[in-house]
Amino acid sequence: MGKSGLVKNAFYHLAQQGEYKCAYVDIFGTQCLADFVKAFASGVFTSFESSFDKVARAASTFLQGFRPTVTFDTLGTQKYSFEVQPSAAEVTLTGVFDYLESLKFRTVVALDEFQQIVEYPEKGTEAMLRSRIQFLTGHQFIFSGSRQHMMSEMFISAKRPFYHSTQMMHIGPIDRNRYFDFANLHFAHSGMALDRDVFMAVYDRFDGITWYVQTIMNRLFELGAAKPTGNDVNDAVEFLVASNAYEYEAILRGCSDGATRLLKAIAREGRVAAVTGGEFIARHGLRAASSVAAALKSLGDADLVYRSDSGYEVYDRLFGIWLSRLP
Repeated sequence: MGKSGLVKNAFYHLAQQGEYKCAYVDIFGTQCLADFVKAFASGVFTSFESSFDKVARAASTFLQGFRPTVTFDTLGTQKYSFEVQPSAAEVTLTGVFDYLESLKFRTVVALDEFQQIVEYPEKGTEAMLRSRIQFLTGHQFIFSGSRQHMMSEMFISAKRPFYHSTQMMHIGPIDRNRYFDFANLHFAHSGMALDRDVFMAVYDRFDGITWYVQTIMNRLFELGAAKPTGNDVNDAVEFLVASNAYEYEAILRGCSDGATRLLKAIAREGRVAAVTGGEFIARHGLRAASSVAAALKSLGDADLVYRSDSGYEVYDRLFGIWLSRLP
């Protein structure tokens, strides 16, 4: 529900107030502790130091035998690079926390896609981070993630290091009327008109989920119609489904036969309250309830299916549309 955008928007306002300095670190692409330390060090040092020389000086002070390098992308923008040897990952991480403790100002550090640390081959990463973070003073952390069941397990289970260490926040959909006003304002600035009923149809079809609403509004804006219609919305959805068809085919190739059948069945119904129920299984020609339960678990672990308050759904709504049309 737009968590990354919300964090960055909050950081913008904190910067305007001048009470905190903020660092945003996306660890989605990290595969091990060394990757995490590299991303964490880069995010922290480059956010809290004003120049490369100061970044290098701070890194050399707190990270033994470790210096960043700077490169330039095709637009001439400076990019800092931090290399971390796996054998030195824990020592380097300690240095980053020592640096934070040395700062004379208050900070907020956001670790986005935080559930990724569960996938690291190194055991004990959660406990290591928890033990260091809990003793920092003057520094706040935001842990955000898109895999809800994994995030919940990390922070709600009494067996996990981060149990009861944070204040939980679930981000729901933006109020429909405020969202319409926001979208309509942008259309109006370009001499276009957004019909309220057209917007509400998109909002309801995708349950107000920010990514889909934003993407379809962007597509309608790009099409340039003076007043987009319902047909324009259908064209936008068709374009997005077709654009991702190759990716969807690749996902199915990685699924077992049972998981594929179950995915299609859930997609056709949209939302299923009792996936292992006899009526649902019979209606879609699925196998025994035990096989369906095993397939459901594999789909949940892969974040292809999730459980909402009213039943199981395909996680990616556009993928669900594509699936529902398969034989």
